[in-house]
Parts: sequence; structure tokens; C-alpha cells
Amino acid sequence: MRSIVYVGMDVHKETIAIAIFRDGNKNVEFERTIRNEPGKVKKFFNKMKENGESILSCYEAGPTGFALYRILEEMDITCYVAAPSLLPRKPGDRIKTDKRDAIMLAKVLRNGEIVSVHVPTRSDEAVRNYLRMCNNTRSDLKKQKQRLLMFLLSLGKKYDTGKGYWTGAHRKWLKALEFEEELSKSVFDEYNTAINELEEKISRLKEKIEEIAAEARYTEKVSKLRCFKGIDTLTALTFVSEIGDFRRFRKASEFMAYMGLVPSENSSGEKRKQGSITKAGNSRLRKLLIESSWHYKYYVPSKRLTMRRKGQALETIAYADKAGRRLSKKYNKLLLRGKISQKTVTAVARELSGFIWGMMTVETI
Repeated sequence: MRSIVYVGMDVHKETIAIAIFRDGNKNVEFERTIRNEPGKVKKFFNKMKENGESILSCYEAGPTGFALYRILEEMDITCYVAAPSLLPRKPGDRIKTDKRDAIMLAKVLRNGEIVSVHVPTRSDEAVRNYLRMCNNTRSDLKKQKQRLLMFLLSLGKKYDTGKGYWTGAHRKWLKALEFEEELSKSVFDEYNTAINELEEKISRLKEKIEEIAAEARYTEKVSKLRCFKGIDTLTALTFVSEIGDFRRFRKASEFMAYMGLVPSENSSGEKRKQGSITKAGNSRLRKLLIESSWHYKYYVPSKRLTMRRKGQALETIAYADKAGRRLSKKYNKLLLRGKISQKTVTAVARELSGFIWGMMTVETI
């Protein structure tokens, strides 16, 4: 039987710190740092393969992405990309260096305590990056709008009609504004131009997103998720491309935990104390889910939602309606109990994530 070599890697933009444990050896056998370049990585692991040992490797998920994982995969070397928030760490350990992190990763790998993240295919990763860029553009637009409104407020120009911002009436009000100072008018024009440009860009991006969502690998799942109130193409496609196979979560509670929407807990003995949500896992999906959950203050399927559901199975629509009624009831029940709206929406988002998991894993829906 071949011996096993456990390789922990602390990966940075320029360098990779490496630590090695061999099967049956409690002490680290090898530490070194190499350049983070494909040629250097291949040279290092090809030399290791010459010994005929079975190689297991791992590194933390981070800004360097999955390039290293794919290099090792092409070399037929098993590699795990570890979820950073789920790595066991000693509470009293306050010393952090690249070598110590590499040793820790090798030990955790040897002990079988690695919780790996989902590694997307190259095509899924490309879609995911495109959607992340779209969401970043939406965030930029939101910030620009806030800057314009705060600028106008500083000049005493308030929109007091009681109607919502960025409606037709609000834009008409903006267009009619007059300024005493020419420079103030220039500031307003620059902000307004930036907003118009971002809105035009988002419109172009939405067209491309619709094209991607219509592809055979995505269309069925995206169409199902769009049956939920508050979830349209961008959110649905983001979930599908980010999660991949929903069945890797055995039950809804595991998916809720992955979303970071379950309460943190600090219990001891007979005392049980729960805190705020863990915020572990995918922050982008959690943010989108919370945005969607604001729609459940009441539940009446709109014309737009009815249009999205056209062509879907009756079971799918019934499941989405069941979710909508239950989530709306929960929303209002928590508000009546005195819960603040942010906590209420977070609780609704947690339950909505469970319904999403059910939609994506139950064949008959």
C-alpha cells in the first residue's frame, strides 16, 4: 500500500508556502516557499510524484481563486480548497505566519477535518464572474444615487411629495431643479450623468443575463426559482451558478447554515445562548436572499410574477405559493411580536433559503 503525503499550502499572489506531513509521522517533514507560477508548481509536484507516493493537498479559498486547484487536477493530484471559516483554529494562537498556516492546513488535512468549498467548472466560473460584475454595477448605481440625494439634501432640496424615489415623478422633479451656484449645477450634472450611464450599462447587462439564463444548462432551474416572489433572473441565475449541485446539501438546515443565516450559539451546561446569524458561507447569496425577502410583507402574486410563472408545472407554482403564504405569515407575525424589520427579514430569508433548497432538490416540484 502506497504511503500518503499531506501537503498544506498557504497561497498568495507571488508565493506559496508549503508544509508536508508523511503518513505515520507526527512532525512536519518539509517546509519551503516557492513562486506562485504554474511552471514552479508543476516542477515541485512532479518531483514529489517520482517517489510513487499518494499525494493529498489543500489550500484555503481566497482571492487567488481555483487556478492552483486546476493545475493540480490536471496533474492527477487530489486537491481540496478549504472553507476558511470552517478551519479549526486554537483560541489562544495569536501568531500567524505563512509557514504556520501551511503547517496547520497540512495537519487539518491529515486529520480529515477539511471542509472543502464547491469548485465550479470553468464555464460556471465565467458566468459567476459575469454576474458578480453585474451585482457590483448595481451596487455602484445605488451608491451614486445615494450621493446625489445627500448632495441635494445638503442644499436644502428635499423631495417631499410622499412618492418613492427614482419614480417618473421623482425624475421629473430632479429635471426641474434650479441652482444658484454654477458649480453646484455642475456637481448635480456629473452625478446625474453617472447615474444615467450606469442605468444604461445595467440595461445592457440584463439582456446578456437573459441570454445566459436561456441556455439549456440553466433554463429549467432558473425558471423554477423565478416562480418565487422577489426572485427574478439575476438572483435565480446567481444561485444556480454559485451553488452548482444543490444536492450536496443533505437537508435544508445545511443549506441555511451554508448561507450563514442560522443563529450563532454559545452554550455551556444547562445554559443555551443564541446570538446573531453566523454570516458564514456565501455573502453574495445571503445579500441577494435578504433583498428578496423584503417582498414578503404581504403575498399577492402580481401580474409580473404571474407572467414569470407561465409554462411552469402546477406543482412548482403551488410550492412557490405555499412558500409565499408561509413567509408572509411569518413576516407579519414577527413584526407583531415587536421584532425589528431587519431581524424579521433575516428570519424570512432563512426560511426562504429552505424553500429554495426544496425547489432545487425535489424531483416532483
